[in-house]
Amino acid sequence: MSESAPRSDAHAVFLDYATLGPGDVAAEPLLALLPELQIHGDTRPDQVHARLAGAQFVFANKIRFNAAAMDAAEGLRFIGLTATGADNVDLAAARERGIAVCNIRDYCTQSVAQHAIAMMLSLTQQLGAYHRDVVAGRWGASGQFCLFDYPIRELSGRNFAVVGYGVLGGATARIAEAIGMNLLIAARPGSSEPTPAGRLELTDLLRQADVVSLHCPLTEHTRHLIGAPELEIMKPDALLLNTARGGLVDTRALATALRAGGIGGAGIDVLEEEPPVNGSPLIELALEQGRHNLILTPHVAWAAREARTRAIAEVAANVAAFLSGERRNRID
Repeated sequence: MSESAPRSDAHAVFLDYATLGPGDVAAEPLLALLPELQIHGDTRPDQVHARLAGAQFVFANKIRFNAAAMDAAEGLRFIGLTATGADNVDLAAARERGIAVCNIRDYCTQSVAQHAIAMMLSLTQQLGAYHRDVVAGRWGASGQFCLFDYPIRELSGRNFAVVGYGVLGGATARIAEAIGMNLLIAARPGSSEPTPAGRLELTDLLRQADVVSLHCPLTEHTRHLIGAPELEIMKPDALLLNTARGGLVDTRALATALRAGGIGGAGIDVLEEEPPVNGSPLIELALEQGRHNLILTPHVAWAAREARTRAIAEVAANVAAFLSGERRNRID
């Protein structure tokens, strides 16, 4: 941040800095603008109101901001989200109180895209299953120069379907196209507008897809977008990838389909409850002996260090714009 960048001595608080990683991302870009910033690694729900008291600027990733939380911070001017999604903020309440709400965008594009493609490739090449067999000694005992226990197929010429063709969906699609896959794009879920040329209604897309990659936000129109009826439409060897929001998928229906062979596999980075303190049908499925058609990761598709560093830089740029009287990434 340059010496001419705006600064404010206002009381500011970051409620869940630990969500940005294991201490390997520096907060200096924010501290340069808000030297009085108080940083907390985590904040329990019963601590939120006390820590917001007197704050004019507040930053968080997953903390929920309802009207009561906003009122606990008399004089609150700015809520800075360290994510793109804003479903944890009551935007109507913020608007009524004149509180600016800003998110960050396009900071983790390559990280998410490579994670989705990595899950696709791992499922297609059966990397996990073959690794386990080698370590367990099955290759050494096979009497053959290789094992053929799990099917491998080429992806070139197959259909890669994107639901949510924004920056993230587009970046993921470009990698899929680079390895020879054909691109299918879904119409915007919940839209009342006519389906644009070149896009498919969800049911048509699911019937044709060999891989379905989800990149849309979680809204009233997209919750459980992929449930039992949609899974039944998909090819029995199709793959489902979700690096967006857990609520897009009915996880119980997905577990049932995977167990029954209704679809070929799934790579899931997000669950309906995070962290899954009450378990998940998908975790139960993954623990089954010999399971090799499911990959679960703990919401880390976005989490390359470069992406997390950009996240802080983007939040700081939002603050600098606000202090200069400009609108940047405002969603209020």
